[in-house]
Amino acid sequence: MGEALALAISLVASGDADLAEIVALSLRVSLSATLLAAAIGLPLGALVAVGRFPGRGAVLVAMNALMGLPPVVVGLVVYLHLSRAGPLGFLGLLYTPWAMILAQTILIAPIVAALARQVIEDLHAEYRDQFRSLCLSRGQVIGALLWDARLSLITVGLAGFGRAVAEVGAVMIVGGNIDHLTRVMTTAIALETSRGDLPLALALGIVLLVIALGVNAAVQTLHTRAARSGAHV
Repeated sequence: MGEALALAISLVASGDADLAEIVALSLRVSLSATLLAAAIGLPLGALVAVGRFPGRGAVLVAMNALMGLPPVVVGLVVYLHLSRAGPLGFLGLLYTPWAMILAQTILIAPIVAALARQVIEDLHAEYRDQFRSLCLSRGQVIGALLWDARLSLITVGLAGFGRAVAEVGAVMIVGGNIDHLTRVMTTAIALETSRGDLPLALALGIVLLVIALGVNAAVQTLHTRAARSGAHV
């Protein structure tokens, strides 16, 4: 174990080409999925937070339930849609990074939407009377709330990114773990461990841990800055 760990640290320090390629693809896929999930989840969460409509309680239950979507089920559903016999098979996206981005987006969009809904609903309760006195439209209210809660929503986005970058089940199914094409950190760790290549698996694990620590440090920094400025967190 000591020798494997030393080799792993050497791979990270030397910037091994295979390691760098896997890390770069992981970050590209997870960041793309996070941006797409934020584009879907933030407006949806804000709309549910501000709106009052029949069935809202059921929508809230569904949003919270979807936060626990099983990754392998999401991967299977995306696979069935993107396979040659599926309705989207003509796009030829299966076993490409785009299929992995789609699966991760489906997984983390409900998380972003549910967390954003809670943040914005709490903020809306604080400013509701003021918004009414100004006679603002729903769109203006949502825009104001999204801007005022931007630090908290960045934290929500970071939470979604952390979930995406650690995903293995769904991306394994739709990506296939193909070398130099769809191999990301989590799938590579599983593969290299089964092969017995512990140095590379450990090196990828170290990078994944550093990314996780970096996300948490970014969240803490945002909270600290917000506390100092008196912004909403």
